[in-house]
Amino acid sequence: MAGPVTALQRLSDRTPLRTKLITAVLALVIMALAAISVASAVMLHRYVTTARDTQLQSDFTRIQLQPSGTGFTAANARVLSTGEVAGVQLPGQQLSWAPISNPFMGGTTTPTGSLPALPSSANWAASGTGQVFVTAPSQSGPDTWRVIAEQVSNVPVDTGGSQPQPETVTVVLAVDLGNINAFTTRFVVFDLIVSAAIITVLAAVTVGVVRANLRPLNDIELTAGQIAKGHLDHRVPEGDPRTEIGSLGRSLNAMLSQIETAFHAQEASEQAAHQSEERMRRFIADASHELRTPLTTIRGFAAHYRQRGGASGLGDGAVPEISPADGSSGSSLTVPFFPATADGTHEGTVAGGANPESTMTPADLDRLMGRVESEATRMGLLVEDLLTLARLDQQRPLNIAPVDLLTLAADAVQDARIVSPGRPVELQVASGTAFLVDGDEARLRQVLANLVNNALTHTPESTPVRVRLSSGTLRSGEPAVVIDVEDDGPGMSAEQAQRVFERFYRADAARNRASGGTGLGLAIVAGLVQAHGGTVGVRTAPGAGADFQVKLPLSPDAQLADDDLIEED
Repeated sequence: MAGPVTALQRLSDRTPLRTKLITAVLALVIMALAAISVASAVMLHRYVTTARDTQLQSDFTRIQLQPSGTGFTAANARVLSTGEVAGVQLPGQQLSWAPISNPFMGGTTTPTGSLPALPSSANWAASGTGQVFVTAPSQSGPDTWRVIAEQVSNVPVDTGGSQPQPETVTVVLAVDLGNINAFTTRFVVFDLIVSAAIITVLAAVTVGVVRANLRPLNDIELTAGQIAKGHLDHRVPEGDPRTEIGSLGRSLNAMLSQIETAFHAQEASEQAAHQSEERMRRFIADASHELRTPLTTIRGFAAHYRQRGGASGLGDGAVPEISPADGSSGSSLTVPFFPATADGTHEGTVAGGANPESTMTPADLDRLMGRVESEATRMGLLVEDLLTLARLDQQRPLNIAPVDLLTLAADAVQDARIVSPGRPVELQVASGTAFLVDGDEARLRQVLANLVNNALTHTPESTPVRVRLSSGTLRSGEPAVVIDVEDDGPGMSAEQAQRVFERFYRADAARNRASGGTGLGLAIVAGLVQAHGGTVGVRTAPGAGADFQVKLPLSPDAQLADDDLIEED
């Protein structure tokens, strides 16, 4: 049993949905039409056979038994005026026509019409209610008879003797219904033809309706195929959301939108991670390079100092003896100097390893120590910048307090004028609100200092620099203080402007460090401005100078002060 069921289940699984729907609809229609046809044929046959029952029952009560001769014989069936046939069925016999006298021709004649073929059992008409209705075939021919019969006892029957014998007979009244079977057959054939036409038309309509209603599923299938190929922007055509397919389409489109968003987010995340990894690698490489430069310089000066014999000229491990150059007790010191040869040895020595011809004066030693100190200072500044960026990455809290940016801008301009006295540095202040923000004063000073120093460093000495304060708004519409640091220098290309706030990025490909910059100043500016809830950008073009613009949220105290001034006015 499990085998056929499993086979049917597998067949159903392999059958397309439209085929199953069409087959199911047609099967239901065929079963319904078959049931209707059978019921109609049965009801028609029953109606035709029982339509005369009431008349038969009424006429049956008026039948008068008329025995022939001494009693009833088999030939006793006669046609009544109503067209019905009445007769008496003797036990074990069938009805037969009684002779009819013919006064015109003399003698008698016997009808030749057919009679009903009644059951041959003696008690077939016995019933507690008296009368029995039956449908009987004809003794000859295809006709059908409707018969009402009643069993009657003690009826004289001519048995061939001198006296009739009392018998139990069946009184019969029948009507010829004609060829009911042929009529019913024609009805059934006609019903089958109509049913076949209905099924054909219904099959065509069902195929069209199913295809039309399943077309959205085909669209969904095609959309799924396109999405499988990577076209995530494809969507299912949405229908009426009150329908199942329309609701399914809307749900699928919502799911596809979420999938596309998640995919793009993952793609962006992977790209950001890749870029972050690249930036980290570049950052580590640049930081290592930046730190290696002063360290190499310091190590070079130390090796230079050691190769020249140190302060005593005794070489490695010797104890230096420092004395005045002229032998007197003065402050001038002579430091023996050993010029290095190609093989790394020193030329000429004196007792104790000293070379009297190679000496290092205190001025040379001061100059060497000054270079070491400057490189150490440069390395310290680099480390400080790196620590600042690390704190910004860790989002450490700032010391927030009201800060007047006008004061900070004036100080930055004053410092620039001192550093570069021959350069025109201007402070331009727009009229309007007080330039008050809530922030960390030391960090904001660093922002202004880095921007001004960047302008001084990357422009010729005579290039003007302008620091301008004005009012504006952030992208959210919040009031803001706008700081512009402008210069008329060589400017930058679009690619350089896009990367100018990256860490260790320098516009010059040669990475010239003559200026002493670390490449972290603008990166620190971007981080500090972002930590204060502001924005920073640059507007520049080759040969058109550069304008670094910082927007910081205006302090609520400044807004209240402006409102008070407006009310007083």
